[in-house]
Amino acid sequence: MLEDISKDADARMKNSLEALGTNFNKIRTGRAHPSLLDGIKVSYYGADTPLSQVANVNVEDARTLSLTAWDRSMIPDIERAIMKSDLGLNPATAGEVIRIPMPALTEETRKGYIKQARSEAEAARVSIRNARRDAMGMLKELVKDKEIGEDDERRGQDQVQKLTDSFVARVDEMLTAKEADLLEI
Repeated sequence: MLEDISKDADARMKNSLEALGTNFNKIRTGRAHPSLLDGIKVSYYGADTPLSQVANVNVEDARTLSLTAWDRSMIPDIERAIMKSDLGLNPATAGEVIRIPMPALTEETRKGYIKQARSEAEAARVSIRNARRDAMGMLKELVKDKEIGEDDERRGQDQVQKLTDSFVARVDEMLTAKEADLLEI
């Protein structure tokens, strides 16, 4: 039973880390990266479709992404979707290729992105702590129902706390790396 509670908490904490990684990928740095466009949806015959399913996304150079639409008639819709996204990107079309230059980050936008990264990291920490709270609650229920003893409860609490501490440390490492990436000129 203690192992099941620990495994459940571990799985939930891993999901929090994965979500944080996904959210960090959406925060753009000065460099071009295809994952930057992952959250963009294009209206494709009435259905919102991820951009990666209607176009091929490539890195042309350090500051430029290039898109090649699989259906030429989709080019205006793709441009519109990119402009509507809150990434602040302005695509330029040259025939069948859409080029997206990455504007240089100003000090103000860097600070805004760092603030956003910190809030995402805090949300991940809260999610991890919620998983810990639920695991501790399950342990208390088992003691209350007399399925385990207090020694086992203490052992389980220590195990869950160590797990929580390790995941919070990983969140802090990810945040430090993202901040360094954002501050890099």
